[in-house]
Amino acid sequence: MTDDPRPTIRSVLNERAGIPVDVDTLDDDADLFAAGMTSHASVNLMLALEDAFNLEFPDRMLTRGVFSSVSAIAAAITELSATDAVLPPDGGSR
Repeated sequence: MTDDPRPTIRSVLNERAGIPVDVDTLDDDADLFAAGMTSHASVNLMLALEDAFNLEFPDRMLTRGVFSSVSAIAAAITELSATDAVLPPDGGSR
């Protein structure tokens, strides 16, 4: 993974979050739910982010706040990338 996950996050958001505006026009701290993302779309987003970054969000991170902005998502991904949450190359369970 690159040092800055935000470009990949924005790409996934544009594809999966169902936000009616181009995510690239939003500030990193903009509230994605206020911009139009639904709770259902946030689940799809989480799954897509797990695939894109080859990691798994633990139960403690399955909150609205973790997926509320590009900055919040980047912080969570950075934290997970520094721990053992990254899946093995085969994508299987640990």
